[in-house]
Amino acid sequence: MNGLERYLAVLRGRPADFLPRLPILMQYAAEHIGSHYGDFAADHRVMVRANQCCAADFGIDQLSTISDPYRETQGYGGEVVYVRDGVPRCPHPPLIDNKDLDALPRPNPLTAVRMRDRIDAVHAYRQNSPVAHSIMGWVEGPAAEGADLRGVANFLVDLIDDPPFAGELMDICVAVALDFARAQLDVGAETIGVGDAIASQVSPGLYETLILPREKRLIAGLKEMGAIVRLHICGDITHLLPGLTELPIDLIDVDHMVDMVAVRRALGENVVLTGNIDPAADIRFGDPKTIRQTILDTYAAVGNPYMVNAGCEIPSGTPVENLKALCEPVPYTL
Repeated sequence: MNGLERYLAVLRGRPADFLPRLPILMQYAAEHIGSHYGDFAADHRVMVRANQCCAADFGIDQLSTISDPYRETQGYGGEVVYVRDGVPRCPHPPLIDNKDLDALPRPNPLTAVRMRDRIDAVHAYRQNSPVAHSIMGWVEGPAAEGADLRGVANFLVDLIDDPPFAGELMDICVAVALDFARAQLDVGAETIGVGDAIASQVSPGLYETLILPREKRLIAGLKEMGAIVRLHICGDITHLLPGLTELPIDLIDVDHMVDMVAVRRALGENVVLTGNIDPAADIRFGDPKTIRQTILDTYAAVGNPYMVNAGCEIPSGTPVENLKALCEPVPYTL
C-alpha cells in the first residue's frame, strides 16, 4: 500500500498493512533540508521540498501545508513578519484596536499572497506526488482566526463582554475559511485540517454557545465539498469533549495531556484518533525504545481507527532516530 491507500483504508474502517503516520512537521522539516522556518513559512517551494524529503526519509503518509496561523490574516490586511528560526508574527492584528467589521477586507484566496502560496503548495504536492501520499490543506478555525484578527486577549474578552460581535466575526471567518478550503480541494487536497487551538482555553459554556456552532457550520461545509476533515485543537480538550461529539469530523489530533481512552469513549469508533505522545518530553528528549512502546501502548488502549502522531508539532532538534522510531511501521490489528 502507498500512503494514500493506507490512509483511506483506515478512514473507511478497512484493514491496512500498517498504521498511517501523520506527524506535523514545520521547523523540523525546514531544518532537515538545511533551510529554516522563515523560508518554510514564506515560500511554498521550501515547504514542499522539506515535507517531501521527510516523507521519503522517515516514511510519512501525509503531506501537509501547515506553517503558521497567519495565512488568512495576511489576506484580511494584517502585516506578517517572518522570523528566521521562529513562527511568523503579526505585530498589529487588523482589528486590534477597533471592531469595524465593515472595514475588514474579505480575502480572495486566489489573490491574497499567503493564501495563494498555500494553494500553490497543494498543487505542487499533487503534481509531484499524484497518488503516493495523502495531501492535507489547512484552514484556521473560527475562534483561532477571530483571535488572530483581534489579538488573543481582546478576542477572549469579546467572547464574554460582546458575544454578538465575537459571533459575527467568527461568521466572517467561517465564510472565508470555506472559500480557502475549496480552492485547496480544487487543486488536489483530499483532506482539510482545521486548527482551532484557542478553543481549548475557553469554558465549556462559551465553547458550546459561541464557538461550536461555527465549527459545526465550517465542518459541515467542508464535508459537503467532499473533504476529509482533520481537527486540531492544541492543549487540554477534556472539558470540550461533550461538544466535540457533535462535530462531523473524520480525524482528531489529541494533545499529550489528554486521556486518549476518554476521547475514544466520547467520540466513539467512527473518528480516527491521532496522537498523543508528548512532543517535548518523549519525542524531543526521549529515546526510540520508549517512543515505540508508547505508540504500541496507545494503540492497544484505544484500538481502531488510530493513526500515529505526536501530541503536536515535532520539535526542532528532535534526534533523527526518535522521528524514525515514531514512524516505524506498526502493524494494523483487528
